[in-house]
This record gives sequence, C-alpha cells and structure tokens, in this order.
Amino acid sequence: MHQLISPPGGQFADPASLESLAAVYAYPDQVNHGRPWLRANMVAGLDGGARLDGLSEGLSGSADKRIFGVLRALSDVVLVGAETVRAEGYRPALARAEFAGARQAAGQAPAPAIAVVTRSLGLDLAAPLFTEPLVRTVVITTEDAPGESRAAVAEVADVIVAGRGSVDLRAAVAALADRGWTRMLTEGGPRLLGQLAAAGLLDELCLSLAPLITAGDAPRIIHDAEMPDVQRMRLVSLIEQKGFLFTRYLRPPTP
Repeated sequence: MHQLISPPGGQFADPASLESLAAVYAYPDQVNHGRPWLRANMVAGLDGGARLDGLSEGLSGSADKRIFGVLRALSDVVLVGAETVRAEGYRPALARAEFAGARQAAGQAPAPAIAVVTRSLGLDLAAPLFTEPLVRTVVITTEDAPGESRAAVAEVADVIVAGRGSVDLRAAVAALADRGWTRMLTEGGPRLLGQLAAAGLLDELCLSLAPLITAGDAPRIIHDAEMPDVQRMRLVSLIEQKGFLFTRYLRPPTP
C-alpha cells in the first residue's frame, strides 16, 4: 500500500499499519468541543457504479476493508439508510482490541452505535443489529411513522424522531451530537448520502475507487438528490494499493 499524498499537516505515515491509518483519518479537533463532523465512506468502480451485483461488497478489496474498519473504529456512530441495512445485511459494529485504549481515552464506547434512518420502519427487529449490539442501535424516523411499528422498534432500539413526512437530517444529526456522538460516519447508501450532501451536512468524503468497469444500472455514490449548488471538495490524502485508490476529500472551510 502506497501513500501518494500526505494527510493534513504534511506528515507522511506508513499506511500499512492501523496506527498510521488512524492518524491519516483522524477527526478534526472540533469533535472534542461538541461540534459534529460527518464523514462518508463509499466505494465505486471506475465508471461510477456504487454496486456490483446489487451490493457494494463486490467492489471491495482487502485494503478497502482495512480502511473501512479503521473508519468505524474512530467513529462514535455510523449513520446508514434502512435500504442499505436490508440489502447489505447490516450487523452491529464490533469492538476492536487495537483501538480499545484510544477509544477509552477519548470517552468513547467500545464500538460505535449504528443509527438507521427510516421513514417506514420496515426493519427486521430479530436481526443481530437489534439483538446483539454492544451499543444499543438507534432508529431515526418521523413523527408520522406507524405508531405500532414505532412501539415495536422502541423495545429493541433507541428511537429518535426528526421531522414529519421525511426525516429531517439536520435535526437527526443534532440529536446524535446531543448524545456526545460528534465523530459521525455515514456508509450511505447513495440515496441517504445524497440527502446529507444536499442538506449541507457532509464535511468529508472517503471514496475508495476500485479498478473495475462494471457498467449496468448501478447508482452513483450519490443518487436521487437535488443539490442547491455544486459542492467543491479538496483532496487531502491519496493511498494506492493494487490499483485501488483510497481518497479523502474535505469540504473547504467557510470563509
């Protein structure tokens, strides 16, 4: 694995080690002062497709999985859409022994919570995501979500109500930050990521580019969202391994 562009601060690290990757992908200091930072982690093929055979798994590789694990290990909460939870068979985040000391020192739980965004509450409540989490799963829904379904979800997960008709993502992010979860990570899918970007909530994009041309009708990593304006990002880190490119882009600071 080769690092082609240094992380902020200009210090080159050894991206083959978990410690070095953690340094490259460290959250900014604002998270220690109650101000949330939302990063996205996505994978795409060379032609922009975000899925292969219906899943993102087909685009992944060993280095991508390694970085995926580091990003989770650094975060307080993983924000994900219900469609992705169902399609990818989401499970609870695991505690990583290599990060246990750092998480404890930062006042974090042993593993990040998973927060599922859903309007319909169409979730399998018997799945491990709800029966086996180290940190209780959170479900973010709307005021007008079905009452019986909401009561059932509340038995196995914490429920955050944000918005009516559709989930108010600004309110949802604020509610997560109120819990002290300022190190936020979203893994999409494409529709949720589009909504977050359109709401101006996306601070950072970690995009893994697989050396594959997939064609087909897979969505892009941001799908079905109207952006009020083009959002410019700046490249701060670039890692290469076996043709895979692992990019890290930040939103420029507000003047």
